[in-house]
Amino acid sequence: MRDFVHSISADARLSRAPDPQLERLLRRVVAIGLALVLLFPLARGQIPWLGWAPLWLVGMPLAAWWALHRFRLPLWHRDASRRRGRPQARRRVRAPRATWLRTA
Repeated sequence: MRDFVHSISADARLSRAPDPQLERLLRRVVAIGLALVLLFPLARGQIPWLGWAPLWLVGMPLAAWWALHRFRLPLWHRDASRRRGRPQARRRVRAPRATWLRTA
């Protein structure tokens, strides 16, 4: 079993697409949870046996959907085309203040 796991390359394990049925289900759960939170005031508050409702109706399904995609960051976050070709600017060195300007 160990040889089989090591025979699969890391790129092949990371490039697998998520299950389309599970992704569709998670999208629907996120949409329904978001609609509930936006439309019903009870879904925005604290429920004694559940806790903070928006966390369970929107936050946790979004986290599950992100985990389904193996915690990949969006592509816009990695966009390097916005960077300039120049080096980063340096801060100016402040001139020392005269001690005689200070008042007690």
